[in-house]
Amino acid sequence: MKEQFIRDFQGQPTGFVQVMPEKWLLPDKFKHCANDIYNFEARSDDVWICTYPRSGTTWTQEMIWLICNDLDYETAKKITLNERFPFFEFHLFMHDKMKARFLKENEGEKGKRDLIECLCTPGYNFFAEMEEQRFIKTHLPFKLLPPSIMTKKAKVVYVARNPKDVVVSYYHLNKLYRTQGYVNDFEMFFKYFLNDLLHWSPYFEHIKDGWNRRNEDNVLFLFYEDLLSDLRGSLKVLSEFLGKPLREADYPKLLDHLHIKNFKNNPSINCKNLEDVKILSKDAQGFVRNGSVEKNTELSIKMVQQMDKWIEENLKDTDFRFRD
Repeated sequence: MKEQFIRDFQGQPTGFVQVMPEKWLLPDKFKHCANDIYNFEARSDDVWICTYPRSGTTWTQEMIWLICNDLDYETAKKITLNERFPFFEFHLFMHDKMKARFLKENEGEKGKRDLIECLCTPGYNFFAEMEEQRFIKTHLPFKLLPPSIMTKKAKVVYVARNPKDVVVSYYHLNKLYRTQGYVNDFEMFFKYFLNDLLHWSPYFEHIKDGWNRRNEDNVLFLFYEDLLSDLRGSLKVLSEFLGKPLREADYPKLLDHLHIKNFKNNPSINCKNLEDVKILSKDAQGFVRNGSVEKNTELSIKMVQQMDKWIEENLKDTDFRFRD
């Protein structure tokens, strides 16, 4: 299966590793960085967002940053979200061969080449140099995160999303990012997902890991479906958890800013800078998609039945249940 995986994910030409009893799947670069990730020093005022990919991460990042920064829309407009709220382990996915390709494709463009070099810098290095409050995105499960997050009581927001929607959205993301470079079809991707052979998988171990931490004082567990059905109520809960409760007058502008139509067309959020340096494929769907429950046109009736059985099997030993 490894040979097939390398053929299908052309952004990772040397394959992957699976670590710990759960067999978390990550690029093979992880084996050289695991100790640095584990020993990273969290701070008590850090705010982390932790999700399995395509679970509402970007949307929630923007909510968190604005709430913690007194709804500073001007700065949010001027500075991209991936600068304000950087991705802790993105460097793992910048394979040396892909980095060389991106640099060559941006030859003579100093600003673009500088961005590529920045994206290749490990989060545990550049976050350590930051003096201001740090906002940190990760898809790593709790079991692979630095223990200092919990000992220092840094705030962690975990967001879970129904896997029927995740698998569709994650497929399009892997087609979009050349660092992943997925070239096969949805049917094969679906098989990878159910067999826990995608980056940051196993999916259910990831969800359970977050769910089992939900009663910790410094952890807020959210459902993506709740954000969709009651964004105002979810913002109230989130702002109170962050110690920055919103006023009644704050909601109209914030809700409008977070509306999918505005969000999708916001260049500070939709990874336009990554498209400019050719990390994103122009032939795939955009980074911010429809922002709602997926219509699941890719899922056949047989796939839905397979997934229902897979979900039932994986929820037998837990009280966790997905929102409708």
